[in-house]
Amino acid sequence: MHNQPKNYLSQIKMVRARTPLRLSFAGGGTDVSPYADTRGGCVLNATISRYVYATLVPKSERSIGFRSFDYGTVVYWTQEEHFQFDGQMDLVKGVLKRFELDKFRTEGFDLFVHADAPPGSGLGSSSTFTVALIGLFRELLGLPITSAGMAGLAYDIERNDVGIKGGRQDQYAAAFGGFNFMEFHGEEVVVTPLRLSEYLINELEYNLILCFTGSRESQPIIDSQMESAKNEEVEPLAAMDQVKAIAFEMKKALLANDLDRFGEMLHEGWLQKKKMAKGITTPRIDELYEEARKAGAIGGKITGAGGGGHLLLYCPFNKRHIVRERLSALGTSVTDFRFDPVGMQTWRVYK
Repeated sequence: MHNQPKNYLSQIKMVRARTPLRLSFAGGGTDVSPYADTRGGCVLNATISRYVYATLVPKSERSIGFRSFDYGTVVYWTQEEHFQFDGQMDLVKGVLKRFELDKFRTEGFDLFVHADAPPGSGLGSSSTFTVALIGLFRELLGLPITSAGMAGLAYDIERNDVGIKGGRQDQYAAAFGGFNFMEFHGEEVVVTPLRLSEYLINELEYNLILCFTGSRESQPIIDSQMESAKNEEVEPLAAMDQVKAIAFEMKKALLANDLDRFGEMLHEGWLQKKKMAKGITTPRIDELYEEARKAGAIGGKITGAGGGGHLLLYCPFNKRHIVRERLSALGTSVTDFRFDPVGMQTWRVYK
């Protein structure tokens, strides 16, 4: 992918990347093949002030190290043969291989990563992690890769190199940042940034509640959804069509400054999303959602594939504190956040 001089790390103390996680408001799941390929998908989402951080520190030793602060994982690679995909740190290996950093030179580096949310959080942390690493090496090597290029590369690494199933929205949200309406037609992705007023963003931020229901494994849900689309099962396909239509309506509601309508569409979208595949909801999620609605929430949804992760709720301002108290009493932890308008940021620290 590049030809770097041997001393390209010599003047750099470290390189950092900070990449935001995302909230998916509507359309989630329609960005997954084969539905997105045959019927076209769309998603409305926004990035938030919860991040994946990546740091690269050069060293004179001829090795590449990786450390996750969240899990205490420490791995060192010293030979090109170590970069076989074996289920261990495959996303890291995939990115390193794409940038040809699996071919050892006289100098090496250590990578340090941590995230504000664990895998299975429903906030797109795995794809955000991949984009963060790509951004880190783009900054390090001074490569002219666009936001769309980074997102597409992350998708290709995850889906084709490593073999992780899923959609396309997470990579594009992390790379672009802000509020976006995304349309998916096979390999073609159109990202339309929404120009929302500061008033609307502040109001939406204040009226939303995000609470963690527990980590989950998304692959079985995605497998079920993909199989339903492949077999053209009537109810799941009809639900996906409705989820897509709701994404368009929710975009209109935001552009019209109609937040009550936005909350109502969250509810309608959640009712349809539950029909898309088995395992999207659980008795625990249903209990939390029903109690939140009784306490005054207008609508809400699980933010990722389902089965756990974060529950997002829209509440009138005078009901917000009641909903928070009820959720806390039910044993969930509320996650405070703000919207992030910038997206991924990278920078160098020189000696």
